[in-house]
Amino acid sequence: MLARNAESLFWIGRYVERADDTARIMDVAVHQLLEDSTVDPDRTCRQLLRVLGFAEPPGVLDVSTVVDLIAFDRKGQGSIVDSVAHARENARGAREVTSSEMWECLNATYNGLAERKRAAQRLGPHEFFRYVEERAAMFAGLADSTLSRDDGYRFLLLGRSIERVDMVVRLLLSRAGDRPGSPTWATVLRSVGGHDTYLRTYRGALDASLVLEFMLLDRLFPRSVFFAISEAERCLGALDRHPHSRVGARDEAQRLLGRARSELEFLAPGRLLEDLQTRLQSLQEMCRQVGEAIALQYFHAAPWVAWTDAGAAQGETIVEGEL
Repeated sequence: MLARNAESLFWIGRYVERADDTARIMDVAVHQLLEDSTVDPDRTCRQLLRVLGFAEPPGVLDVSTVVDLIAFDRKGQGSIVDSVAHARENARGAREVTSSEMWECLNATYNGLAERKRAAQRLGPHEFFRYVEERAAMFAGLADSTLSRDDGYRFLLLGRSIERVDMVVRLLLSRAGDRPGSPTWATVLRSVGGHDTYLRTYRGALDASLVLEFMLLDRLFPRSVFFAISEAERCLGALDRHPHSRVGARDEAQRLLGRARSELEFLAPGRLLEDLQTRLQSLQEMCRQVGEAIALQYFHAAPWVAWTDAGAAQGETIVEGEL
């Protein structure tokens, strides 16, 4: 597979996941801001901006301001509209390795954003967030049902998994200092669509340690950090053209993911809340390093120079191709 197509698929996975997760987080946060009079809007809005990596504007913030910035802004800061637009542009450049249904889904989603924005301004932002969540779910379903399980699919899934780890870790970082019995942990579960699954798993007991265990360590919930890291690790293992090594993983991205997965997998019981913020920051840094390692290994294209006999005699270089 060409490096540019692999890179496009990787970033399609990341951008669609980013739009989906941002919409989920914002949907729950806006409901909380509008329904709970005890919540400080300015503090909560600033917390949201920090979690999602946005610069904090001056002045007092309210729901309308933060929705405009995180959902509708087109200045390239990572808004929902911006993420969908980037996913569409990457799909446009990789039509030969994506299905027509996937392209049509992204194209229709992007073209429908303006109308949904106008509806959100009349009826509230919930309709816009729900639209993005549903379209992201449709795209994921189309990718699963129309793509061959080849390298292209693996790069798409790899990007989605790494972005999912990063977004869940950001969400947990925003609650790292909350009380173990705080009702905000239910908000965290709703933000990742795991509230009902959590209640069935733990019989309704809502506690910070159990919520963290579910979102970080659960092996069956597809949005847990452990599950996403394991998925990314499997994708890289399948992409490795020389998987058999007597000294273990040779690629930097595989080493980083394997180390993070092992630290979570063999964490002693009851130790999850200890030094939680440092552990989450370490996972976030791991996502950044893995992204850089994957880009360097699979997407970095540079011209290489070869000498011909005639050229060498005359001191000339001839560019033969690209890696």
